[in-house]
Parts: sequence; C-alpha cells; structure tokens
Amino acid sequence: MMKTRDLPGVQLSKKGTQWVQNGHPWVYETEVTATTGSCVDGELADVFSAKGSYLGTGFYNSHSKIRVRIVSRNRNDTFDDAFWARRLRYCWEYRKTVMGHQASCCRLIFGEADQFPGLTVDRFGDVLVCQVLSLGIERIKHRLLPLLVEVLRQDGQVIHAVYERDDVAIRQLEGMEQKTGYFPIDGEVRPPDDRVQIVENGLHYTVDIAGGQKTGFFLDQKFNRQAVARYAAGKRVLDCFTHTGSFGMNAAMGGACHVTSVDISQQAVEMARENVHQNGLDERVDLVCANVFDLLTELSAAKCRDYDFVILDPPAFTKSRATVKQAYRGYKDINLRAMKLLPRGGYLATCSCSHFMGEGLFRKMLTEAARDAGVSLRQIECRQQSPDHPILYGVPETDYLKFFIFQVV
Repeated sequence: MMKTRDLPGVQLSKKGTQWVQNGHPWVYETEVTATTGSCVDGELADVFSAKGSYLGTGFYNSHSKIRVRIVSRNRNDTFDDAFWARRLRYCWEYRKTVMGHQASCCRLIFGEADQFPGLTVDRFGDVLVCQVLSLGIERIKHRLLPLLVEVLRQDGQVIHAVYERDDVAIRQLEGMEQKTGYFPIDGEVRPPDDRVQIVENGLHYTVDIAGGQKTGFFLDQKFNRQAVARYAAGKRVLDCFTHTGSFGMNAAMGGACHVTSVDISQQAVEMARENVHQNGLDERVDLVCANVFDLLTELSAAKCRDYDFVILDPPAFTKSRATVKQAYRGYKDINLRAMKLLPRGGYLATCSCSHFMGEGLFRKMLTEAARDAGVSLRQIECRQQSPDHPILYGVPETDYLKFFIFQVV
C-alpha cells in the first residue's frame, strides 16, 4: 500500500511522460501541463503522467528550464536523513567495488547517475571537493555533506575537510549565487594552502582544489592514462592540452624516451612542472606554454617528425547542440594536424569530453581527418570514462567521454 503524503504535484504532457518513463530524471518546463498545491522552488514535488499516474518525486525549480529533477520513483520513500544516508552509502559501496584501492582518489558522487541531481563530489585523499548545480541539493546540502563524511568515517576513511567549488555560471540559471570556500564539518583540518597531495596510477600530484579547473583534477581519465602508458615504451611523445601533466607523466612512466607536454595556461604549465619534478621525471618531460592549435600548425608546416606518439586531450569544444558544428571543425583540425605529424606506424590517442559530440559523430570526424591527412587509422582501443563516473542508461548526459588509441598506417 502506498503511503500518503502532502506534496504538491506536477503533471506532464504525453511527451514528457514518455521521457520520464524511459528513465530520464529531468522534467523540462515545456512538458509541464499543470501543477497542484503550492510548488516551492528547491522543495520536493510529486510528478504525474498525463493520465495521472505517479512517475516520481523530485526537486522543483521555477527558475530553471529543468523544472523538476527526479530523485526517486518510489512513492513510499520518505526523504529523511536515513533515506539520504542510505543513498550515500550506496555511492560509497559502489566506488569501493569498482575502484578498489584507487577509491581514495575518485569521484564519489556523479550527479544524476547516482540519483543526486546536480551534485558532484570528488575525493582527493582526506579532502572532499563538491559542486552543487541544482537548487534542491543546495537546500539540503547542510544535511547531505555531514552525512557523507559520517558514512565514510564509519567505514574507517579519514576525511579532514570539505571544499565547495560553486564558482560556475550555471548556478545562476538555477537562481543561486556563485561561491567557494570550506564547508564546516566536525574535526575539520584544512590544507595549509588549498593544495592537496594525491597518488594516481603510482604518480604523485599536487591538486589545487581552490583554483584548478572544475574540482582541481580530472579523475575520469584515470584508466585511460594507464592505457597510454602501455604503448609508450621507447616513444617520443607530444602531450597536448596537458593541464596537470598527467598523460605525459603516465607515458614517461610507461617507458617513453621523451615527452613534450603543452598547455596554453602558464598556471597549468607551472603546476604540471611541479608534478613532473616531484615524480623525478624532469629529464624526460619538457613543459611548453603554447596554443596547441598554433603549435600543431607550425609543426605540421615545418614537416616536423620529432614525435611518434601524439596525445590529444582537449577541453570540451561544445557544451550545447548549437555549437556542435563549430566544435566538429575544431576536433577535426587538431586531429588532422596530429595525423600529419606522425610517421607511418606512429600512435595517436585522442578524445572528446563533450556529451554533445557523440561517439558516432566523433568517429565520423576521425574518418574525415584521416582521409584528408592521407592516412588510415588502425584502432587499438576504444574507451570511456572510468567507472567512478558511471553511465546511466536512459540519461545520455552521463555518457560523455570518448577515448581512442590508434596506430596511423
């Protein structure tokens, strides 16, 4: 027997009903046909089909085009601390299973894929870095974050601090301000300078949790970096868009004879240089501050043959469907130029972290780039994000990272 509760209701169109029934947790404003009761921004509301059947319960927000973010499809759920603690425990148990000993440095909560819409939490050793992009989570984070710390500590994990990276413009679309800073928890021990030390794949990194991109470090490429290392022995590597130097250092640890790592940000280059130094790789890894597009153009024009392995790990060139064509040209340009740099038998690792640049479109771009470069691509591996960033079927936004390793023939 279903429990009765006094929550406002949101009724959907036929199209919206099908969308939610197919597994997506977002209800768009254009699919809302009626509301009952008093819907309050950031509070829970029940969602009903066009025929009045219960579909789920989620956070309502009249400021957002995503009018409701569903968190449960069970009408008997009660959204008390016990409910949220159980959800958080599921997240942690999953990470322990799929990440093993690397769970000390991983994504603990991946938004909709973990049924916490708009919430990201990354773990860097004893520090958690979180980002909140939905008003509903913002309203209950004072409950969620201490509960998460408690769940981890109860399992013997040492957590000293929680840092909020709520400095993204999308928060304003949800009616929230941008901000950063430490979230108060019991037993807090803050890092002395907002930089923490982590170990990934046996390599040591300094992570700038306050000033680095996103939460400070890209954890989703963890096992793709391992894959690159497997093919790097004896190679001369050009590591483009290096950020923290991670791909280049993994290649060096895999036996590359020399690595040149490039990034347009001087701050990123300095951080990467520090990481290279603390791993004792100074003699095998050079750091260059340059625009990758310009550098590849110059090297290609000079008919450079200094490299036999090129790694392309660019930022997302598109964050909306409106700019996919422009992004396509950008991806094709860098891949085409990289292919022209490589000798026959050389290796190319290339990826896209944009959901809107789907795998089929990315493969099409690579095929065209290879044709224009006058080469063929022999696929070695096709990979995705690491499993701490799970892909939830029915939610295509969670399936975003495409990563390929080829031999150019």
